[in-house]
Amino acid sequence: MRRTAAPLRESATIWLFRAVLVVLLILAWWGAALLVGRNLVPTPLATWQAATTLFAQPAIYQATANSLGVYLGGMLIAIAIGLPAGLVAGGVPLVGKVLDPFFNALMATPRVAFIPLIIVLLGLGYEAKIAVVALGAVMPILVNTYAGVRNGDPELVEMAHSAGATKLQVFTKILLPGAAPFIVVGLRLGATIGLINTVVAELYTAVQGLGGLLATYGNTFRMAPYFVVVLILALLGVLITEALRLLERRLERWRQH
Repeated sequence: MRRTAAPLRESATIWLFRAVLVVLLILAWWGAALLVGRNLVPTPLATWQAATTLFAQPAIYQATANSLGVYLGGMLIAIAIGLPAGLVAGGVPLVGKVLDPFFNALMATPRVAFIPLIIVLLGLGYEAKIAVVALGAVMPILVNTYAGVRNGDPELVEMAHSAGATKLQVFTKILLPGAAPFIVVGLRLGATIGLINTVVAELYTAVQGLGGLLATYGNTFRMAPYFVVVLILALLGVLITEALRLLERRLERWRQH
């Protein structure tokens, strides 16, 4: 009973502190609105009223669906490219040594620099938005997967080879499970950058989705609905992170088995 009660108390304490922090943030937000002016920073009450108005109309749901479609499409492409490429580069040392400087160069290059080229090649439509999201998310996934496979325990690998394990068995039974935490970190980073790039893509290309609403409300200084869209994006970020944490826990159980 004591072992069960301790995690429950810890979880309750964490949620209590989170609730207190949310209250403090709302109070600070309210103070900033009064100090700076409600035309620039709306009060929480004004934001709530704007939210009730927005959620009574179909536009916010359509914008959210458009943004999620772009985001998920880009993330699927990023995972489909980054995960296998990282596994191959990490699992085949020669390939990794050849491609390592190119990985570093792409990681250091701002992905925004590629947006004009993407627009020239793909136009301003759905495909261009997905390409921007995929381009931003792919490198963290690829590089972390590559690093995870490379950081496999060399002594464990040597023992497996000595016991007669094949390269495929070593890869699937030792290197891949050992790389799982790195892969999840890459997915988290990629998911965060992908969400940011979704908004960037919607601002640079055809003005649609939540990014389009940000542009519309920002240009007309309608700050209360602007804050509502920002909060929706923050909530999406939290939900995506929690989903990846659940994936991480499942992968940890798989590694232990």
